[in-house]
Amino acid sequence: MSTWSASQLPLAPLGAGDLIDRAVRLYRRHLFVLIRTAAPPVIIVAAGWIVFSISIRKVFATSDNEDLFLYALLWILSIAIMSGGYLFTLVVMGGATRTLVAHLLRNDAVTAGATYRAVRSRFWGLLVASLIVFCWILASFVAAFIGWEMAIFIFVLGSMALASIAPVWLPVVIGVVGSIIATALALWVFFFIVGRVAYVPQVMLVEGKGVIEALTRSFSLARGNVRRLMAMTLFTTFATNSAMMILFIPLGWYGYLNGIDPFNSAQWPAWYAIANSVLGPLSSILLTPVWMLGLSLLYLDERVRHEGYDIELMAAQQLGELPDINVSSPLGTALYSESKQPPPAPRTTGSVLNLR
Repeated sequence: MSTWSASQLPLAPLGAGDLIDRAVRLYRRHLFVLIRTAAPPVIIVAAGWIVFSISIRKVFATSDNEDLFLYALLWILSIAIMSGGYLFTLVVMGGATRTLVAHLLRNDAVTAGATYRAVRSRFWGLLVASLIVFCWILASFVAAFIGWEMAIFIFVLGSMALASIAPVWLPVVIGVVGSIIATALALWVFFFIVGRVAYVPQVMLVEGKGVIEALTRSFSLARGNVRRLMAMTLFTTFATNSAMMILFIPLGWYGYLNGIDPFNSAQWPAWYAIANSVLGPLSSILLTPVWMLGLSLLYLDERVRHEGYDIELMAAQQLGELPDINVSSPLGTALYSESKQPPPAPRTTGSVLNLR
């Protein structure tokens, strides 16, 4: 693997493997800071999962109408809490990108406080943008799922029709291959649609755009990002599930030795259901920073590909940032500033995007 020297700036865009590698190296360097940054929204999600696991079990176990109504309300509340936690994650993602750019540009310290100060400066706008992105993700999932169901239905009908005139193994092979193709196409459609709004929080906090401008800007940047966005998301998903399995297996064995069936959730005691609900968010606390860093680096890479952003960062390092005087120009400030203070002095050492 090639390395970046302190005096050389590579201009080649990053592939999916390079993005994952840079994200993991940044994560390793700032491990505990990034965990503290990602912890608050994930803790909110964990609280929602705990309430959900308790309420959903009681809904199907109680026979009293009043208790049923109470647990149904708790179930709805848990969904609202989890949705709020996921929205908060999108909000924090924009602040994490700003902190990363400030670190690359001025060698600012990577701290949880810097991220949340950036989030607080544009919180309500970020919240509205995150709601739009969240609804867009749900709509993308519905569209991809409907397309997947239609493709699976066609392959199943074709296999059933072929079964009457062909050997048994041929329809089975066609059904399996068709299911794989349908799943791959559904994933591609999902990430193609979601990728249009992948950079909205980042644009708001790095470039200082409003909500509508950020949406338009994200659409313009998201060209050809499907494979890299899919690779980053799938890597983080598999890593999170692997960490979750490492945590689930000891809990499952402990429950089994104490007479608990790990596969029968209806008979779980309360402590086991709560512990089971906490393990998933706990693994997310460990791996969510990788996903946040990956999307931040993907946003920077899109600007490198389409706008020569690496050259802009290098110029800002050597010459100082251009003053923000509300002039539309290709040479805008490398990092938007809420205040109108003079830009900081240029940095004389280091290299842009040097993540060694």
